[in-house]
Amino acid sequence: MMLRVPEVLSAQAIARVRSIIDTADWSAGVNTLTPGRNNRQLPEDGKAARAARALVLDGLSQSAMFVTGTLPRNIFPPLFNRYDGAANDYGKHVDSAVRTWAPAGTHLRSDIAATLFLSDPREYEGGELVIEEAYGAQTIKLRAGELILYPASKVHSILPVTRGSRLAAVFWVESMVRDDEQRRLLYELDMSILALRGRHGDNAELQRLTGCYNNLLRLWATP
Repeated sequence: MMLRVPEVLSAQAIARVRSIIDTADWSAGVNTLTPGRNNRQLPEDGKAARAARALVLDGLSQSAMFVTGTLPRNIFPPLFNRYDGAANDYGKHVDSAVRTWAPAGTHLRSDIAATLFLSDPREYEGGELVIEEAYGAQTIKLRAGELILYPASKVHSILPVTRGSRLAAVFWVESMVRDDEQRRLLYELDMSILALRGRHGDNAELQRLTGCYNNLLRLWATP
């Protein structure tokens, strides 16, 4: 399931994150070991990354759509990437199945990949996230503060940035429900229940649907 999550960060929160990372030392995060990767990254355990990460995680914790869409068991601490100048793209690749957080030596199964856009689209040209699907490639360039979620098993890439700077936070989610189709069904059911409750109030039929949702989650989840 591919899911666009709006307003994960408010304009005020984006400004705070940008005030932290815009002047940080990106050169220390240059990655020359991953084939196809040509960007800069803040040091994972550096002061700037830690401060900006706390703001991102706070935004995620308050996003009901993020929680419903991912059913998170573990979240890999967000990393901060920058694409500009000569370090401006990332070739086609599939994310590692298991991510290791080096500072703590912990591991996470990457079920869902996430990109939180931190630059307004008017700030840069190019830099689209391209996700390969069976029915064709999806090209994504969202507003600052918006999040895109997609299966980490998908081939994806970042097109070259030809003007300005593309800043984003990237992370991975290990879901309580490992299967992507099961997560999609639970998400659709939960969103429908919420919409019907808002339109008609609570009633016996909605209570039964809510019971179905929870029993499916009980059947499929691995807390």
